[in-house]
Amino acid sequence: MSKFIIKGQRPLSGEIEVKGAKNLALKVIPASILSEEPMIISNLPKIEDIDKSLELIKELGFKVENRGSELIIETSHVKTFELSDKLADKFRTSIMFVGPLLARFKKVKFPHPGGCVIGAGGRPIDLFLDGFSAMGASIKASGKYYYIEAKKLKGAKFFFPKVSVTGTESLMMTACLAEGVTVLENCAMEPEVKYLADYLNRNGAKIKGAGTSTITIEGVKKIGAGKIKIMPDRIEAGSFAILAAATNSELTIKNCNPEHVSVLLAIFKRIGVNFEIGDDFLKIKKSKDILAYSIQTHEYPGFPTDLQSPYTVLMTQAKGVSLIHETIYDRRLIWTDMLSQMGANIITCDPHRVVVSGPSKLYGKRLISPDIRAGIGLVIAALIAKGKTEIDNIYQIDRGYERIDERLRELGADIIRIE
Repeated sequence: MSKFIIKGQRPLSGEIEVKGAKNLALKVIPASILSEEPMIISNLPKIEDIDKSLELIKELGFKVENRGSELIIETSHVKTFELSDKLADKFRTSIMFVGPLLARFKKVKFPHPGGCVIGAGGRPIDLFLDGFSAMGASIKASGKYYYIEAKKLKGAKFFFPKVSVTGTESLMMTACLAEGVTVLENCAMEPEVKYLADYLNRNGAKIKGAGTSTITIEGVKKIGAGKIKIMPDRIEAGSFAILAAATNSELTIKNCNPEHVSVLLAIFKRIGVNFEIGDDFLKIKKSKDILAYSIQTHEYPGFPTDLQSPYTVLMTQAKGVSLIHETIYDRRLIWTDMLSQMGANIITCDPHRVVVSGPSKLYGKRLISPDIRAGIGLVIAALIAKGKTEIDNIYQIDRGYERIDERLRELGADIIRIE
């Protein structure tokens, strides 16, 4: 198993470029199934979850071709309607293939999707199944598999009892080829949702309201594919901004949209992090003192759960006491025990809340990455820490951050990968 060896307290500086958004790319790839035409994608991040998604596309019988900076997916002929457990078990967003397959081919078989420690078990797919059922699909469960069929999908009114980004995107895509009008309420408002809808609309879909809490989709008989360039990853941009603040480094984050991390920048102003923004860059400057500030994760435009782990590390270096309240995922604070092992002063209140007192001196330890975002949090902690840190199970980090070790070395970090 691969691991990172990181020697901390090295000065960092320079520029780092944000890659394509993982949370959009993993929806665009299954969206290719909606059309018989070839889809051309650019700015795809080179990460593990994208590789798994493309493997799944190929396993269904579709063709994938790399042409330098572009990737072409051709889905005119399907070989199977079954998502194999050997792939679907490994990443949560395999569930995103179900809606497009059902919409175009009217049947699909799939196992319960997997992923990391927060992806399995604790993240049910009831919202997806209820939405498909509302559109007229029949659902059967046998063992670990689900079988869904629909002679005809019909538009429906569906209210999400819990805001879900993947649920919103899945039902929105499915409704594109359903007969009649679908109204989705209490939808996720993330930028990726609107970006996906805009792409589908350019190719014949009729979607209104994406980016708001109510989305209306008028079904069409078929849509095209065309080209799409993946937007910059706002979570990666935020992670790098927090990394710079936590290590008190001057870094310029290129190819990003600062508006997508407005909530983080608002907090930076409050806690004393100096920064400069442009149309497509964010520059973090050195700061004298960082003050503690409590956060509560929330759906967009609130504080992203995917930035909670890096932010918790930042709070170990801030003056004062902060409360980190994770409201989205039950298991996402478990990893803070590893920060405590490194010397952080953290008290666990319950599965959703921890209290961080700082600043704390961190020391290198041998650690295991439990998930993507905790993994980047551990990397940031290791860059701050005195001595050597070993991080095992970096497969989880590779799922979300392209060549992170190489990119950090270019900034001056002492980080190596050992296979």
